[in-house]
Amino acid sequence: MSSSSNHNPAASPPPEDSGTERDAAAAESNLADLERLEKELAEAEASLSYTPTSRTAVPEPSSYVKTTTPPLMMVETAFLASTASLLWLVSYYLSIGPWMRILFPIPIALVFLRWGHRAAWMSAIVSGLLLSVLMGPYLSLLFFVPYGLLGVQLGGMWRRQAPWLSSISIGTLISTFGFFMRMALLSIFLGEDLWNYLTNRITDFIQFVLTKLVDWGLLGLEVLGQTNVTTVQLATVAVVLCSDFIYLFTVHLAAWLLLERLGNPIPDPPTWVQVLMEEEKSA
Repeated sequence: MSSSSNHNPAASPPPEDSGTERDAAAAESNLADLERLEKELAEAEASLSYTPTSRTAVPEPSSYVKTTTPPLMMVETAFLASTASLLWLVSYYLSIGPWMRILFPIPIALVFLRWGHRAAWMSAIVSGLLLSVLMGPYLSLLFFVPYGLLGVQLGGMWRRQAPWLSSISIGTLISTFGFFMRMALLSIFLGEDLWNYLTNRITDFIQFVLTKLVDWGLLGLEVLGQTNVTTVQLATVAVVLCSDFIYLFTVHLAAWLLLERLGNPIPDPPTWVQVLMEEEKSA
């Protein structure tokens, strides 16, 4: 009891003072947390808002989206490809006339004159794909070879201002190749060699004509045994080459008259052709 009576109450701090200290420490801790949050928020805002140091660091608006093909090029390529396909389709089903064959390679050649070789190849391939959907792969292949290839070849040589003789000569070879390719495809589908069949029939016809001429006394008997199949085949190839040469000449003539009015003229024809055309206009 004496020890409890000797206890000094002033020796221990009052409970009010300890509570105040705890409140002050909590306030200081909250203030430190608030400063830390403000600092982190400022760093986040600084990382989000980037200010370039120089004008060269800012990309130009045109560099965001890069288009390699102009829209007008795509539109004209698609339009002229569909035009070439439509000409082939109408000529095949309606049989309006053989004159439409002259126009088959001109749309693709016009694409080459206006937009270059890449657009011309795109136009030829798109025409073939469109015809393969509408008419089947066989007829689309017959259009692509030779008319699609002719369009690219003629457009390239016209753009380089090549003379008519060189472009007609190369086009004749392509057209003749297309003829023999058609013969080969038909032979595969029919299961018979149409080239040999054709040359044999021509040989028989020549033999028939020679027999009639001998009967009429116009030729001697010695000509009857001189008909050779190889000679007939060479003569047939020569006739095909001559026919394709004339066809390419008419294509050049049509393109010379038509493309000049569209703003994409081809090289001028030889002088004698211009003289004939001027005489025709004056007449």
